[in-house]
Amino acid sequence: MPSWIGAVILPLSGLLLSLPAGAEVKARSCGEVRQAYGAKGFSLADIPYQEIAGEHLRICPQEYTCCTTEMEDKLSQQSKLEFENLVEETSHFVRTTFVSRHKKFDEFFRELLENAEKSLNDMFVRTYGMLYMQNSEVFQDLFTELKRYYTGGNVNLEEMLNDFWARLLERMFQLINPQYHFSEDYLECVSKYTDQLKPFGDVPRKLKIQVTRAFIAARTFVQGLTVGREVANRVSKVSPTPGCIRALMKMLYCPYCRGLPTVRPCKNYCLNVMKGCLANQADLDTEWNLFIDAMLLVAERLEGPFNIESVMDPIDVKISEAIMNMQENSMQVSAKVFQGCGQPKPAPALRSARSAPENFNTRFRPYNPEERPTTAAGTSLDRLVTDIKEKLKLSKKVWSALPYTICKDESMTAGAANEEECWNGHSKARYLPEIMNDGLTNQINNPEVDVDITRPDTFIRQQIMALRVMTNKLKNAYNGNDVNFQDTSDESSGSGSGSGCMDDVCPTEFEFVTTEAPAVDPDRREVDSSAAQPSHSLLSGSLVCIVLALQRLCR
Repeated sequence: MPSWIGAVILPLSGLLLSLPAGAEVKARSCGEVRQAYGAKGFSLADIPYQEIAGEHLRICPQEYTCCTTEMEDKLSQQSKLEFENLVEETSHFVRTTFVSRHKKFDEFFRELLENAEKSLNDMFVRTYGMLYMQNSEVFQDLFTELKRYYTGGNVNLEEMLNDFWARLLERMFQLINPQYHFSEDYLECVSKYTDQLKPFGDVPRKLKIQVTRAFIAARTFVQGLTVGREVANRVSKVSPTPGCIRALMKMLYCPYCRGLPTVRPCKNYCLNVMKGCLANQADLDTEWNLFIDAMLLVAERLEGPFNIESVMDPIDVKISEAIMNMQENSMQVSAKVFQGCGQPKPAPALRSARSAPENFNTRFRPYNPEERPTTAAGTSLDRLVTDIKEKLKLSKKVWSALPYTICKDESMTAGAANEEECWNGHSKARYLPEIMNDGLTNQINNPEVDVDITRPDTFIRQQIMALRVMTNKLKNAYNGNDVNFQDTSDESSGSGSGSGCMDDVCPTEFEFVTTEAPAVDPDRREVDSSAAQPSHSLLSGSLVCIVLALQRLCR
């Protein structure tokens, strides 16, 4: 005989003895509860047909009940699972925002780098031919290091760019002076003149500012999306405390035990339970909101002065312009280097007499700033940023809003219109206690959930710290600084990788916005070319022809 049968007989027999003769006893049926309980997938073997005494209940009111001990245990576990699913479903938007946008941004940036490298290689092969192919590793190394930086490698952007221009100067210097033999020590001396002589004009300085701050912003923004994704995924997987589980059971399933399975909790009652259960999550909100604000600031930089797309798309033309500057000033550069490093030894006759490729008339398409590339992400940076900014704004205050989002669901609570016909934790009546404020410390007097305010959740505190660190990185990126390489000995100098700021002031727009090589006066071009011919070998003269072709094409 099931245990609940005895529990029914004893109280009913006592009740019959106390009733006057002729009186009828009609025990309340548990039929409605049985139907609701079975619909949850539970066996009906545990549930009585009529109410029984409730002294055995540990959570619900110990009055006449439709719940056995087994039912209370099962429903308690059910309330825990439903709460965990509720939090996960409610935070679905913020989690999918960071997951999907991280994927799109990462895909876009990687494709942008691949396209820029391919564009430079194609253009330089067509324009310089074998001269480029014999020295292509200089440019390949540049893009390899840029990719390594973006993917989190320990790369100092400024030093890497300085090395690129120094290596390019060494190669160019040998090409414009083929009549000489240069030792490794001599070439090292040549590279030391990069900053002093400015053989590539102002392009290296301008490109350094643009590349460093654009890459810092792009990498940090994607790192921010990663941190946001990880924090959202971790925080959405809650582990309710025993006190929370008791409160959830009392709110969600004690109405079953009282024979009221269709009566939903009062809204304010639900809010107090959720505020108690999600007290630590609410404490995440302050740091989360600061993190979102910092993400929005960097997003604005990506749209404007730190736009990596506008830097990388025309980088081939900018480097070509620098090469033209070097070729135009080759005589002056060589003279100053010879003066500083000494006269080099003559090269063997075979090497000094060789000629450059003859065909430099292959045209390449100039960069058009109005065109926006379509990448594997199927979008442009501006469109990506506009989209993510809207989503980020919607994710503010998401953690403190969880109780309100959960409790406003009509399937969860009775709603404001049914304040007298809702479950208040004891019966179907109005819920009278006041609503608690958000956060752990404000739950000290929570009437529904036993919360230990002296023991903050260490897991949530770890997420708060992760957000704090990321917010600091984002603030540095907004100012053009890479926190990984910032020179703490002289922070105000802007030294370190990617300060991107001149005279301690970050400009609001790119200092260098030219997307085509500047036009050169035809008369000047003729003077330069005629002056260069008697002073150089056949190879040097051919390189000047490259300059003329590039200048005409880039105008």
